[in-house]
Amino acid sequence: MQSGGCHCGAIRYQTADEAIHHCLCHCHDCRKSSGAPAVAWALASADQVTITGDPVWYASSKDGRRGFCGTCGTGLFYTNDVIFPGQIDIQSATLDDPDAIPLQAQIQMAEGIGWMKDLDHLPSFERYPGPPEAP
Repeated sequence: MQSGGCHCGAIRYQTADEAIHHCLCHCHDCRKSSGAPAVAWALASADQVTITGDPVWYASSKDGRRGFCGTCGTGLFYTNDVIFPGQIDIQSATLDDPDAIPLQAQIQMAEGIGWMKDLDHLPSFERYPGPPEAP
C-alpha cells in the first residue's frame, strides 16, 4: 500500500501500490484549482482507497468534484462518476513517496501553458540558487 496526505497532516490516505493510470494533467481546471502549472493524478479504484480525516468537497465542474484539506488547503482528490465511476484520482505529489508510482503520460496538452514545453532549456539548480548578484 502507498500512503500520503495533506501538508498539515489532518488528512491521510492509503491506496494501492499501482495506479490504474498515472498522468500529469495540464488542463485549465487543474491549474486553477492547484495554482500550479500541472497536476499529477494517480487513478485508483475507490474501494482501494482509505481516507482518514474529513476532506472538503466541492463541485469543480458539472460532473467533477475535488476534495481538499479544509485546514491547510492541500488539493488531494478528484472524482467524476461520468468519466470514471467507482474510481478516485489522487494528487500523486501528496504521496509520501511520489516516485513509487511511475508517471505514464501527460494529458490535456492542448490547454498547457506554453513555457512548460521549454523547461529542459532553462538553467536548473539542485536547490534555490540565492539572490542574483548586484551589478
